Amino acid sequence: MAKKSQNGDTNSLKERLDPELVNKLSSKKKELKKEEQAKLEQEKQRKAEERKIREANKSFEELLKESDLDWHQYK
Repeated sequence: MAKKSQNGDTNSLKERLDPELVNKLSSKKKELKKEEQAKLEQEKQRKAEERKIREANKSFEELLKESDLDWHQYK
């Protein structure tokens, strides 16, 4: 439900603001969304790189524990 102002108008805030200001706010919103997407992408790449480094630095014992091969079968 829209509340009426003192004048009895039911204009929204967007309609009352200067169109130039609305355009600036819209562009700022788009810019912030792009920055957030870029940060998320960088974080995803960083995590993938860390995972790759951890995988490369695993010891023989860790690799052996992760293996599903059973040495009893090859005795």
